[in-house]
Amino acid sequence: MKKQNVIIVGGGTAGWMCAAALSKLIGNRLNITLVESEQIGTIGVGEATVPTFLTLHRLLKIDEADFLSKVQGTIKLGISFENWRQIGHQYIHSFGFTGQGCWAAGFQHFWLKGKQLGLSEDYGDYTPELKAAKENKFGFLKEAPLHYAYHIDAGRYATFLRQLAEREGVTRIEGVVQEVRQREDGAIKNIGLESGQVIEGDFFVDCTGFAGLLIEKTLKTEFEPWQHWLPCDRAIAVQTAATEAPIPYTRSIAHGFGWQWRIPLQERVGNGLVFSSKHVSEDEALATLMSNLSGETLIEPRLIRFKTGQRHQHWRHNCVAIGLSAGFLEPLESTSIHLIQRAIIRLMQLFPHDGDQESERDEFNRQMREEFELVRDFIILHYHATERDDTPFWRHVSSMAIPETLKQKIQLFRQTGNIFQNVADVFGENSWSQVMLGQGIMPAAYHPIVDMMDDTELADFLRHHQQRVDRIVSSLPAHETFLRQYCSSR
Repeated sequence: MKKQNVIIVGGGTAGWMCAAALSKLIGNRLNITLVESEQIGTIGVGEATVPTFLTLHRLLKIDEADFLSKVQGTIKLGISFENWRQIGHQYIHSFGFTGQGCWAAGFQHFWLKGKQLGLSEDYGDYTPELKAAKENKFGFLKEAPLHYAYHIDAGRYATFLRQLAEREGVTRIEGVVQEVRQREDGAIKNIGLESGQVIEGDFFVDCTGFAGLLIEKTLKTEFEPWQHWLPCDRAIAVQTAATEAPIPYTRSIAHGFGWQWRIPLQERVGNGLVFSSKHVSEDEALATLMSNLSGETLIEPRLIRFKTGQRHQHWRHNCVAIGLSAGFLEPLESTSIHLIQRAIIRLMQLFPHDGDQESERDEFNRQMREEFELVRDFIILHYHATERDDTPFWRHVSSMAIPETLKQKIQLFRQTGNIFQNVADVFGENSWSQVMLGQGIMPAAYHPIVDMMDDTELADFLRHHQQRVDRIVSSLPAHETFLRQYCSSR
């Protein structure tokens, strides 16, 4: 059977992640070429991940310690949200599971009754990952493995993936795309570079970032904006030298017009400020960021302008958009690389080996649209469920109309304490519960099955889970010790 020519336009995390996965996992029937230019920079600030990130690495048989060493990686057990509910309030959205529920009700129901009776401790005291994060600990435990993700250097990660992909036979071509030619049916025929070289392809992957060179500028695929729900439209990113041992969680610090991230790597810290240009000037935002840094700045601050939303079609004709060309959601819950990975895995599952198939395109688009919308709702939740009213920005997001899908989920939790995970949702029941409780949404009732326990049994049940968490965390080494022994980048 003749091999198909797959042309990936654009490098960075999305391009090289796609090249590495396609070449290693289904590349025996593909000729894969990646076109990028050193003249065109990448955004390169998606440096925090979620646990699903480990899935693709395991499929690619990537050695974890070697990978973490090369990307200056650290462990991420969750995200600390500071000043989001109120100024001075802090909670952690951690990975893993809190306590233990039953077939009819999640752990939050048992905790809620315990809280009414004065038996429950802080909700996070029943989560190993959250308590380990607060105590700056991490390690591998066979009897109770922790759920974790990574903080990584995005530029080093792209280089790491490039080396993997080229070992698997991917051809890299340096060049700037000058022209994209289409067939009579509208599909893409080839791309022409400034050098005059013409590259023919059967299937194209658009990883050109916000430029959307193929999916937008050539195929004119419409974009669905979400600024009315997510008003932030700017980010400023800068790197600083590390001044203390890296912590095993990301920090998200809310300001009067947006929020600031701090992502600790082994030798530096990734910093940034996401903000609404309607509520603050770029100069004032930059001044706010620079006044809230620690450590020497290593690069000049970079301003990034963006629109939140997604394409009406992620895959159109013989072109699929992956990464920022497909859509953008601010990195509040570190989902950028996750959405890249999900697109790549779905593309491999639905790859048109026998030519362009409409049913495969439709299914890919349906699944990607649904997943983007679920992540969108989760991010909106952080803004909308707030008690802050100290600035026009917070008054706007707390009072704005929200998607019906999110409205229904909030009402259900507020009235009954129930959360049901959609099969396509990267965030499970525990994630939604932690953020809703953290943002101040307290259920009015718990599931009556909890009353099958008497008060003494409930107290013992809660104490058992708290003691289990304490035992797990007490056996863990310090995060800094783990990194030095397992994957030091020095």
